[in-house]
Amino acid sequence: MDWNNVLATRSSRMKASEIRELLKLLDQPDIISFAGGIPDPALFPAEAFKDAFSEALTTQASAALQYSVSEGYKPLRDWIAGEMGKIGIPCAADNILITSGSQQALDYLGKLMLSPKDTALVGWPTYLGALGAFNAYEPAYDRLDPKGNRSAADFTATAEAAGGRVKFAYLSVDFANPTGETLDRAAREAVIDLADEMDIAIIEDAAYQTLRFDGEPIPPILALEIARKGSIENCRTLYCGSFSKSLAPGLRVGWICGAHEIISRLVLMKQAADLHSSTVNQIVTHKVASTMFEPHVAKLRATYMARRDHLLAALSREMPEGVEWTKPEGGMFVWVTLPKGMDGADLLAQSLQTERVAFVPGRAFYADGSNGNTLRLSFSCANEAQIDEGMKRLGRLIRANH
Repeated sequence: MDWNNVLATRSSRMKASEIRELLKLLDQPDIISFAGGIPDPALFPAEAFKDAFSEALTTQASAALQYSVSEGYKPLRDWIAGEMGKIGIPCAADNILITSGSQQALDYLGKLMLSPKDTALVGWPTYLGALGAFNAYEPAYDRLDPKGNRSAADFTATAEAAGGRVKFAYLSVDFANPTGETLDRAAREAVIDLADEMDIAIIEDAAYQTLRFDGEPIPPILALEIARKGSIENCRTLYCGSFSKSLAPGLRVGWICGAHEIISRLVLMKQAADLHSSTVNQIVTHKVASTMFEPHVAKLRATYMARRDHLLAALSREMPEGVEWTKPEGGMFVWVTLPKGMDGADLLAQSLQTERVAFVPGRAFYADGSNGNTLRLSFSCANEAQIDEGMKRLGRLIRANH
């Protein structure tokens, strides 16, 4: 059978993730990888989860293994609501939908808001997984620069020329994937101003928010909007959170927090898609989070901060003139800009053949496939010896191509 005869047009925009493909390289022991952007499994609270699973399957097996409500496990939503309140987002369990990771949240939001030819405003670069989630709904993309001076009218006209209208602005404001950069408070306020003027939604991806190493925390966009408007019910920002970076990604537990009106629509979408996220995973996530979240995250911060510092020192020592990189205050990533004329994908192909160092070429993070002279390094799973040797090899390769 020729399956192309029955595929929807949107399937043509669904591509394999370069990062997912690169993760396969982790099975090759001689490769030093800075590609994955995944948490260090040595830091997973495995014993705590073992105990939580045992307790759940001993004391409440009938509930843990049963279907459950689409909104999510109520004690977990209550706990999340309490945590949201601590960062300036007063809300209730009814403002929260549990999703199978924040990646599913992005897919649902794209499905809910995007019609073909509508426009999504995204960073340049932006999270590759967001582009993958939104691409299925056939949007156009326009560049969101919160520090720029493009007018709402200009965004609107560009979207109309593309055949639709602007539906939302998507951004990761703390230690963004892939750049590691943080949006300052003025820029966050500017995004709210723009969204208010255009009457569009804001999708705030907060996957890395808990991993701040230094600098003063900045309120989330949703917190700033609530401060303006008095209640989450009056807000257009949808906050996407996750336990993947703070506890363990294999459980696939995330959430969307927003006005109940839009959460109730997302619940209907959840019912139609997969009924609910794993009941037992939600129960054990609640158990572990409610007993050890803060001390565990403090341990993550200390470990990842040391690795970030070591990587930045190695970059300063090993990179040739003309190479630039970000200096993140948290998260898992450093973004490298190569000299003009160099291409990250070509460099990776050479590296895998010669120096055996893996990283993610930057072009994939741009909606228009531009800026090939960039790459992303992740420091989350590399020890000091790997960082030292890896940056020595990468610097040598860049010099040979410069």
